[in-house]
Amino acid sequence: MKQIIVGNWKMHGMTADAAKVADDIGAAMSEDVSGAQVVVCPPFTQLALIGPKLREHGIALGAQDCHQDPCGAHTGDIAASMLRDLGVEYVILGHSERRRDHNELDEIVREKAVAAAAAGLTPIVCVGENADQRAAGDSQETVGWQIQGSLPQGFTGIVAYEPVWAIGSGTAASQQDIADMTLFIREELVRQFGDAGKTIKILYGGSVNGRNAADILPIANVGGALVGNASLAADTFMPIVRAAVDI
Repeated sequence: MKQIIVGNWKMHGMTADAAKVADDIGAAMSEDVSGAQVVVCPPFTQLALIGPKLREHGIALGAQDCHQDPCGAHTGDIAASMLRDLGVEYVILGHSERRRDHNELDEIVREKAVAAAAAGLTPIVCVGENADQRAAGDSQETVGWQIQGSLPQGFTGIVAYEPVWAIGSGTAASQQDIADMTLFIREELVRQFGDAGKTIKILYGGSVNGRNAADILPIANVGGALVGNASLAADTFMPIVRAAVDI
């Protein structure tokens, strides 16, 4: 199965810059990288602009969040159906920054995952422990509760393991830590969803870059990467994509 490399631009991307990065990534995709599925998740303001640019090169368009309701009086929010209307295929949900900055609980993330799937989007649900939870030895317990609380029945999307303590630090989790946690996540998915849990993709995120991708992506149960800062330029993003192809 193809690895999935998801670029999360977060709150970056004025119009001219976003267009250039999309063009640069698209041009680089002319090389033989068809062995990986590439997804780019720009800010909402750039979805309509760069969506067509990405699709020309076989790159899927993703978004960084959606609301759990199909419509209504929710000023500043975006419904999953609105994203789908723009050609969005994937949506990141429950990212640690959303959980932290917007007080998103597992229940809200689960409701968003239901809404995303109902609109025809593939939800990418993030789980991960912070530094204090890791230091207390509660990593697996934390992630286990997040999986149980954030994934709805019949979930067929993607799970992204992002240790919060590694995000933006420049240092990814160790290969052993990633192997141990993704195995635990796989076991939890099978426990919760039976045989269907064996095929749910698990991504790793947290300071993934062109130097460490070749070590991270071949780890058992890792089906790709959720990439932050390194996705903001083609020359740092494409080495990760090529590492996925080489597996």
